[in-house]
Amino acid sequence: MIKVGLTGGIGTGKSFVAKLFTDRGVPVYDADKEAKKLYALPEVLSEVKSQLGEAFVINEQIDFKAITTHVFSDLAFRKKLEQIIHPKLKNNFLSWCHQQQAAIVIMEAAIIFESNFQPLFDYIITVDAPPEVRIERVKQRNPLLTEENIEQRIAAQLSQAEKCKRADFIILNDEIEPLSPQVEKVLEKIKKL
Repeated sequence: MIKVGLTGGIGTGKSFVAKLFTDRGVPVYDADKEAKKLYALPEVLSEVKSQLGEAFVINEQIDFKAITTHVFSDLAFRKKLEQIIHPKLKNNFLSWCHQQQAAIVIMEAAIIFESNFQPLFDYIITVDAPPEVRIERVKQRNPLLTEENIEQRIAAQLSQAEKCKRADFIILNDEIEPLSPQVEKVLEKIKKL
């Protein structure tokens, strides 16, 4: 089984590209969605309370709004949270892989490099897009965010230039270059390697 990481900063269109891989029969593990499920586990709630404070758990549920506010403005907080959730996410991904029958599987995650997840993968694909396209996409998806909020989130991640430099493949999602042929080409290359 070939394990592929699919990454890219906020607003690059990773989820859309992930869907194109799914449409071609490649199982995709959505790290954000799976992490949210892990946050519901009693041991995770307990660790969040003890490591980060009771204020982040309301009625035995994570207060994602409070968490998100701190994650993008407080590096120490973000590191503590990552130490709680990332080991569990890695294990969850690996057990998910064992349940798949496909020759290629993908994990879609914005912070593959930041989390040091790259050793999990045989190849990494970075989805890239120009900054103005990214900001516009995030505004459309979440109109409550200000441009300053969006730029803060972009700054909290590794730069796109660095993600592209570290990737094995780059898919350009600039709304000009067609995506499907790029996805097909990457899949073909991965199958041949």
